[in-house]
Amino acid sequence: MPGNSFGSFFRVTTWGESHGPALGAVIDGCPPRLPLSAETIQKALDKRKPGKGGAAETTRKEPDQVEILSGVFEGMTTGTPISLMIRNRDARSKSYDHIKNLFRPGHGDYTYLKRFGIRDYRGGGRSSGRETAARVAAGAVAQLVLDLAGIKVQSYTVALGGVHAEARNLDEINHNRLFCPDSNAAAAMERRVLKARKAGDSLGGIVEVVASGVPAGLGDPVFDKLDAEIAGALMSIGAIKGVEIGSGFQAANNTGSTNNDPISPSGFMSNNAGGILAGISNGEQIVARAAVKPIPSIRIEQDTIDIHGKAVKLSVKGRHDVAAIPRIVPVTRAMVQLVLADHLLRRFSLEITDNCTLIESSKNGQLV
Repeated sequence: MPGNSFGSFFRVTTWGESHGPALGAVIDGCPPRLPLSAETIQKALDKRKPGKGGAAETTRKEPDQVEILSGVFEGMTTGTPISLMIRNRDARSKSYDHIKNLFRPGHGDYTYLKRFGIRDYRGGGRSSGRETAARVAAGAVAQLVLDLAGIKVQSYTVALGGVHAEARNLDEINHNRLFCPDSNAAAAMERRVLKARKAGDSLGGIVEVVASGVPAGLGDPVFDKLDAEIAGALMSIGAIKGVEIGSGFQAANNTGSTNNDPISPSGFMSNNAGGILAGISNGEQIVARAAVKPIPSIRIEQDTIDIHGKAVKLSVKGRHDVAAIPRIVPVTRAMVQLVLADHLLRRFSLEITDNCTLIESSKNGQLV
């Protein structure tokens, strides 16, 4: 199946299914001599793994313990492909036997069968959100490259079930289960989730991703624009249905005089561009928001058809999230990490010394 690899200089291929024995990623292009341990990757995976007890989350309990199979020696990357594996421990495939001949509304069952003539009905196979564990693992490795340039990427929930965060207190993100920067909104979101769970329904939301410390000059015209690749990376996540950069759709309501970012001797005076102009980073914070659709597996009865085209009613029971938030939050972060690491290595080369540093690969510009 094509479409399983991402990136050019920092290239990631994910593999595995929701109910297979394992899933993982192969990373090609990671520079050598970067410190990497399973513990580094595990910290990122622990934020995404299921079964932590949040009201929005599935009861499927997966330890998501990562194993590094190659590309690391004596705690350092070697410059060769890094292979990562995460074993599935709590899959219950028999739970899907009764719907193996039905198309679940909102899922990829119908389209996968039309595309390949065969589909893995056990949890959705490759179309399952479980595949994103491999992305988060790869994102943790990408962050090692970003650390060389002082780039930091954060993601958090700004809306869930119609409840919007008003504050942006980033210190609050890890103090609630929804990774929300507004404690009052987080409490209201939790109540909204409980109400939806009781009704057998699900919720959508919005995740914001901010990258700080990104140097000016990353990105390529015309089709490899940095914002285009960030948008594509976020849209590759199964539950994402829309992406905006900077002022986004609000730009359609602005005038040029209000949407332009004036420039002073000390820098840009606003950031409606979201840190990217003409597809190239301008040195400001990169700001992206992703619209997350409601989880399609719901107990409320829906109309659908079986593989023979016969109309049936379907109520999806089992262990399912009420919302992709909060577990999708670290996934959005990982995808932006992958894009930035890839573009950083396109522009800068690595000087291999005892303390690895990035050096300008062209005569013009500099890493600032």
